[in-house]
Amino acid sequence: MAAAVGLLDGGATVPFIARYRKEATGGLDDGQLRTLAERLQYLRELDERRAAVLASIREQGKLTDELRAALLSADTKSRVEDIYLPYKPKRRTKAQIAREAGLEPLADRLLSDPGLVPEAAAAAFVCADVGDAADVAAALEGARHIMVERAAEDAELVGAIREKFWAQGTLGSAPWSQDVAKSAAAQNFRDYFGFSESLQTMPSHRVLAVLRGEKEKILALTFDGGADDGYEAMVAASLGVDLSADVSAKAATPWLAATVRFAWRTRLMSSAAVDARIRLRQRAEQQAVAVFAKNLTHLLLAAPAGARTTLGLDPGFRTGVKVAVVDPTGKVVDTCAIYPHQPQRQWDLAKATLAALVARHSVELIAVGNGTASRETDTLAAELINDIRAAGARHSPRRW
Repeated sequence: MAAAVGLLDGGATVPFIARYRKEATGGLDDGQLRTLAERLQYLRELDERRAAVLASIREQGKLTDELRAALLSADTKSRVEDIYLPYKPKRRTKAQIAREAGLEPLADRLLSDPGLVPEAAAAAFVCADVGDAADVAAALEGARHIMVERAAEDAELVGAIREKFWAQGTLGSAPWSQDVAKSAAAQNFRDYFGFSESLQTMPSHRVLAVLRGEKEKILALTFDGGADDGYEAMVAASLGVDLSADVSAKAATPWLAATVRFAWRTRLMSSAAVDARIRLRQRAEQQAVAVFAKNLTHLLLAAPAGARTTLGLDPGFRTGVKVAVVDPTGKVVDTCAIYPHQPQRQWDLAKATLAALVARHSVELIAVGNGTASRETDTLAAELINDIRAAGARHSPRRW
């Protein structure tokens, strides 16, 4: 593994390493090497981003041992960004403006004592000179924005909602508009008018089809995470809001419940939907590439000259020419190595070995690989065929 990483860092390509550095990598094939290269790039980008986040939080003077440990243990870019979100420099938000207006204590009071009457509690924070706390309604609105931002910047909550949405969500599609639905171009997508399917089971071809329809403004897509109750319960738990029936009679509970609902629908639902869209596209593209690769592999491995017994020659000088015979079904029936070239120069012995294989297996084609010693090996094959014909054989193989 370390040798493969070193070769990649040195500028070697995956095909080159797979073909010419098998001894160094322990025989890793191109698929394994490509996966390694992609994972290596991801982990290095993750480390770079983690270092940048640590530096940013350290400059703010907010880096604690717990925060450093959380960032160092984060194993995905999404997790790093979730942790960084509360410390990320950003434009002044409504919550920040509300804090500047002195409304954070109001939010804390309502969360800690749901028995308070929201309007009465907010009255103590009203200040006619401060626009964001000019009246009771403005003060409560500011407190709500503070709570919503707390929920939206809770890394554990954001991560849990993201996974729940991905596991339970569905993707729906409908015509972009009624006029578009009647157009000729839209008829290619008519199967997706009123369509809905689980994110977990939706196959790649349907994902790519609806995304293409959206790009062409023929389909409108909607991501649905399921019933809101479960998500709202998660938001309430993050904020410390008790929505159970025995506290529903408390004065602030309806206002807190509305705040929880507002946080889910305006901030957390949209972020979960965006993440689900990204993951769905990435999975679909990976699956599509895998299907294409599988089909292409079958095409490339198909017998180009039909079902015929073939003798294959992999040219080489010092290590010899590797020989394999496959029957019409592609099964390997014989293998050996010959050394017609320098330094061994066993030309006649090599021809005799090949002639015996041709006779034993009724070889119809001889295929010579391209590479080192290919011209010399092709000359050997041509001479072998001429000798077989000169000997009066009824059937002689052809070079391919």
